[in-house]
Amino acid sequence: MGSANDIPVELVEEIRGKALHAPRPRDLTPEQRDALIERIRGLLEANNAVLITHYYVDEQLQMLTDATGGYVGDSLGMADYGNKHAATTLVVIGVRFMGETAKILNPEKRVLMPDLAAECSLDLSCPIDAFSAFCDQHPDRTVVVYTNTSAEVKARADWVVTSSNAVDIVAHLHARGEKIIFAPDRHLGRYVQQKTGADILNWQGFCVVHDEFKASELKRLMAEHPEAELIAHPESPAEVLEMADAIGSTTQLIKAAQASKAKTLIVATDMGIFHKMHEAAPDKQLI
Repeated sequence: MGSANDIPVELVEEIRGKALHAPRPRDLTPEQRDALIERIRGLLEANNAVLITHYYVDEQLQMLTDATGGYVGDSLGMADYGNKHAATTLVVIGVRFMGETAKILNPEKRVLMPDLAAECSLDLSCPIDAFSAFCDQHPDRTVVVYTNTSAEVKARADWVVTSSNAVDIVAHLHARGEKIIFAPDRHLGRYVQQKTGADILNWQGFCVVHDEFKASELKRLMAEHPEAELIAHPESPAEVLEMADAIGSTTQLIKAAQASKAKTLIVATDMGIFHKMHEAAPDKQLI
């Protein structure tokens, strides 16, 4: 498996800076929250709109979405729900590529986002001009991109995959003898290569959250909680995935938490998932 050049240092610093300085929501009293939910429910009904929210966003926004009859899930599930729902306006609570994906799959619907400046570090790590030039240097390779990319990068690709179907799709392409460019996540690309044996040239992007997980820290946690199981998202580094009892997309990790016989789970992904994971597996302690 080859690898593309690393993304520029200044871009890495920009990505990490955005993650460190993301604003935090203010807390609401129960009375304020109930009043706000009712106001938002009325506005949604009046505008034939629905909230569609990602697992990783703030817990209060996930609760608001559930309370108003919307959907909380992964990025593909969000877009699919928007396609099937009767609402003519989709309010996408997540990062920019999620809103773009919803619009691509629902071109006739209006798609709104509360914050157009909400960015995904994976998206930022794959600028279209640099990526397109890289693809042009390897015209013999099939271009496969993760859904965590801009609409421009998706348009440059031959295939768009999610973390739940990337292995199956690349295995299909490998069986046809195709060589792959995979972008943007280097860790997911490495995981897919190991699972499929495909000839993959990886773009060297990363998720700022998952890239921070360290095997040494997880080993310490596992020593403190020897009864615990480790479940991890495939955007995590290889040394983390090697330790994991289960690896999967956000939806797959929630199902793994439900199925696990362990009472304690160490979860190597964004902690926003804890809200739905607690709902699905209320008997589990999540770390």
